[in-house]
Amino acid sequence: MTDSRAPIHLRSAGVSVVVVPSPEPRILHWGGALDDSDIGALEDSSTGGQAYSSFDLPRIFPLLPRERSGWSGRPSLAWHRGGQFSDPAPRLAAIERPDAETVVFRYADAAASVDLTLRLDLFGILHHSIHVSAAESTDPLDLVAVRAVLPVPAEATEILDFTGRWTRERHPQRQPLGYGAHVRENRRGRTGHDSAFVMVAGTPGFGFRTGRVWAVHTAWSGNSELAAERLPEGAGVHGAALSSGELLLPGEIRLAPGESYTSPETLFVFSASGLDGLSARVHAWLRFQPAYPSAPRPLVLNTWEAVYFDHDPARLGDLARLAASVGVERFVLDDGWFVGRPDDRSGLGDWVIDPDAWPDGLGPIADLVHDLGMQFGLWFEPEMVNPDSRLAREHPDWILSTDEDPALWRHQLVLDLTRREAWEHILEQMDAVITRTGIDFIKWDHNRDLHAAVSRATGRASVHAQVEAVYALMDELHTRHPSLEIESCASGGARVDLGVLAHTQRVWASDTNDPIERQAIQRWTGLLLPPELVGAHIGPERAHTTHRSASLGFRMATALFGHAGIEWDLAECTDAELDALRAWSALYRELRPLLHSGTTVRADLSGTANLLHGVVAPDAGHAVFAWVQAETGPNAAAVRVPIPGLDPASRYLIRERDELTSADPHQVLSPAWLDGPLSASGAMLCEAGLPLPVMNPGSALLLEFVREPA
Repeated sequence: MTDSRAPIHLRSAGVSVVVVPSPEPRILHWGGALDDSDIGALEDSSTGGQAYSSFDLPRIFPLLPRERSGWSGRPSLAWHRGGQFSDPAPRLAAIERPDAETVVFRYADAAASVDLTLRLDLFGILHHSIHVSAAESTDPLDLVAVRAVLPVPAEATEILDFTGRWTRERHPQRQPLGYGAHVRENRRGRTGHDSAFVMVAGTPGFGFRTGRVWAVHTAWSGNSELAAERLPEGAGVHGAALSSGELLLPGEIRLAPGESYTSPETLFVFSASGLDGLSARVHAWLRFQPAYPSAPRPLVLNTWEAVYFDHDPARLGDLARLAASVGVERFVLDDGWFVGRPDDRSGLGDWVIDPDAWPDGLGPIADLVHDLGMQFGLWFEPEMVNPDSRLAREHPDWILSTDEDPALWRHQLVLDLTRREAWEHILEQMDAVITRTGIDFIKWDHNRDLHAAVSRATGRASVHAQVEAVYALMDELHTRHPSLEIESCASGGARVDLGVLAHTQRVWASDTNDPIERQAIQRWTGLLLPPELVGAHIGPERAHTTHRSASLGFRMATALFGHAGIEWDLAECTDAELDALRAWSALYRELRPLLHSGTTVRADLSGTANLLHGVVAPDAGHAVFAWVQAETGPNAAAVRVPIPGLDPASRYLIRERDELTSADPHQVLSPAWLDGPLSASGAMLCEAGLPLPVMNPGSALLLEFVREPA
């Protein structure tokens, strides 16, 4: 127990969070680092006076803002017991400081018989979670909302979040933060293609390299909500509030005496150096998490766009040999390997190897892949079931729907994994295939939203329980197979969040391999995820999703900046294309230590014609950048573009890495310095920049910067 009156100052990595406990715990500051000597003045100036037509005392903004505390926005807590006690009144009971980065506030609501714990951990990122426990009462405690709500200063007047659809995930949208609430609710039962992803409030015009930003993300793979809210009376002395939480369906969380609920973790991120600063904080944190992969990210070949459902062992064996010959390190057999699966209309739920397609089982292809020096991966969709399957016919009560004729989505329904017998059945089927075949990697797919996800066993909405069951299934497989890696795929990028990444080792960013679409998708996925956790594959010349054609060089340059792979029938490749893939795989292995440990940087450029992005080593001694011409732009000749993220005090040797692609000029001559190498100071490169060529649309130029000896 700590002094219940003294301000609490959490400090980490240039961020300060100051909480004053009395009369009710409230945030005084979340932002740039402060000195302890500032805390007294901060507390003394923590009220904004009394407004006309308002409460008789100045408003404050507590850690648990709600109507009782004078907050007219979205409350941190909403509950009731049989329609009563709907005005939460938690009172502080204790404060604990387990360590310097953590503070735990314990509350009790005597009237509602509720105990509540709010925990804050600051590791550069502020982690926020709430635990609610129901004590003895005649009625269960129905939770309506449990939200993390933090104030942001008045200077944060613009907001950024995301929307999207299949093959166009994480598309940014910006707007002024006006009065009222900008609310993004996700009711899809999974993160969703149109996920808000992260909500950012910042100073006017904030960009990748400029501006102060405050951001919030819900680390959860089910229903969720994000909001930015600005009221005329402010939020205490703050300008607005960001909030996050699980979106709870009616009756979904009903706590009997002794039962409890813990909110998904909310991550609040502050950066004084724009969106790149935000990314740097989250990437650094992810790289130290328990689920983060310990081995270098192997070059992948996935068979989906090569063969689809046409599984012929001889053909796939030849594909594996070709894959090994170009440097592939992980061979993944996609959908179509299990019984009753000639297409996507049947078979889901019956995870038994198809004896017609694979008369000798998967052992021979797995052995061949391993003998060729590659890992072997396999596709599963454990949460789904086709009505045309043995499982559905034998266990119709295992369908997650009370509708007798539920709507199909991709010819499939959701399997109720909240039922222990269904969960164990899927676990044992998967475990048997993994053990028998020697699987190193699972592509874990999830090809539909969860609509009307009510369990037939309980009659209750079950999105929350379903997500927890999926996490537990992943964790149990990891326990049984410690070296197993899992990819989160959901009809592309519909389950990309920091909740699922506590249980998986990479995500599939999108089902499109069109490099034009991928440039934007990977750019914005990288706002939270470092490149090594984002699958990025080379597809065929004509993209299967958009039917747009792109050069091999552009496709290779795009896939390089991620966990790289191939999704292409290599038997269709010419000798020249295979040689190009060998050069690309060699470059990927050469640059992998940099690309998968460095700092992601993105230049702020006007318009959408060009992108400049790269990765800079932690000591800024090595960097690689891609200059991308996505479309034609207004410039007819090269102009200087500053190169972000380099060390101003160092000198760099700059050269074009033309193993994959070279400037495809849309001008008579490209800048002469490209014939280099060129030597220049980091200060000149960051301030003045380099004239970068005008290229034909769908082109990329790779540039490498290496620090020269002093």
